[in-house]
Amino acid sequence: MLKRAQKTGIFHEDRGESLIEFAFTASVLLAGLFGIMDFSRALYTYHFVSYAAQEGTRYASVRGADWSSSCSSYGSYDCIASSADITSYVQGLAMPGIESTSITVTPSWPQENADETSTGCNTTETENSKGCLVKVVVSYPFHFFLPYLPKSSLTMQATSEGVIAY
Repeated sequence: MLKRAQKTGIFHEDRGESLIEFAFTASVLLAGLFGIMDFSRALYTYHFVSYAAQEGTRYASVRGADWSSSCSSYGSYDCIASSADITSYVQGLAMPGIESTSITVTPSWPQENADETSTGCNTTETENSKGCLVKVVVSYPFHFFLPYLPKSSLTMQATSEGVIAY
């Protein structure tokens, strides 16, 4: 019997080793797979935050002081964009997996022209006039799912600036 076992390579002592090797290899493989998925979610979130900042700036830059009324909804096209309008618009862009209530939007008008002078943009009444700058900062707290990654939230933040066109 020993000769037959030696020829096939199976020994009674080796029977449990393959189970232990499989368990160890599977746990490492699954940890790596789920780690890749969690970091993909992080990249997805950062991409959204960057996109939202750019879209918020675009929304504000085409709704400057030359429009006749304030925005009643984020889909309005002929209105002056206020901070609340920009915030509402950006939060309305939330994609699946992104909680719109957790998106923090901070629009500001740096009171400068595109050529970095403050002529014509240095008062509250004229800060959103044509040729002035608008700056939108969007941030979002990201949480990893996996237990071996940090428990505290990682703040994803993006900033975008643009010149008010109208």
